[in-house]
Amino acid sequence: MTMSLPRQAAPSGGPPPPRAEDRRHRVRRRALTLLIIVLLIGVPAGYLVISANQSRDSGKNKEAKYSATGLTPTYPAKVQRNLYQVPVPHPADRVASYETNNWKTSRLYVQFRTTQAGLDTFLEAMGVNRGDLKEGDITIGARDQGITGWTFTGPGPWWGLTHGQKNPAPTQDVVVNMSDPVLPMVYVVSRTVP
Repeated sequence: MTMSLPRQAAPSGGPPPPRAEDRRHRVRRRALTLLIIVLLIGVPAGYLVISANQSRDSGKNKEAKYSATGLTPTYPAKVQRNLYQVPVPHPADRVASYETNNWKTSRLYVQFRTTQAGLDTFLEAMGVNRGDLKEGDITIGARDQGITGWTFTGPGPWWGLTHGQKNPAPTQDVVVNMSDPVLPMVYVVSRTVP
C-alpha cells in the first residue's frame, strides 16, 4: 500500500499571475528588437562594405603607381628620398619621379625645378656643393635618358656631376639646366645595389 501525501494549498500572499501583454507593449517590444537586430547586423555590414571599397581603391592606386613605365608627376615617397638620398628641396615644382628595381641595381629618377637657394640646399644635403658641378658634363647616360625621355640638347648651359659613394650608399648622377638662372631645372639618377 502506498501512502499519499497531503497536497498543500497555494499561499495566499504570493505574486499575482502574469498579466497578458497589451498590443501597445507588444509593438514597442518588437520595434526595439528589430532596431537591435538592425544595429547588430547593419552597422558591421556597412563597415565591411566601406572597408572593402577603400581597400579596392587603394589597390587600384598602387597598381597604377607600380605599373607606370616612366616619369610620373609625383614627389618620390619619403622612404625613397631617404633610401636613394635625393632630398627634393622646397620650393620645387615640375616634380616627377620613377623607380626601377631588378636583382642587380635599383634606380630612382627624379626631376624638379627650384630656386638658386633650393639648388644649393639640394647639393649640400647630398654632400656636394655648386663648385663640384662641371659645365657641359652630361653625367646621365643614354640608357637612363631613354627610360625617362630626358634629352639634354636644349638651350643650356648644362652642368653635371657624379656623386659616387661606397656601397650600400647610392651613387647619384646630377644634371642641371641653367638656361633660366633664377629657376634651374635639376635631373637626378640615384642608383644603389641591393
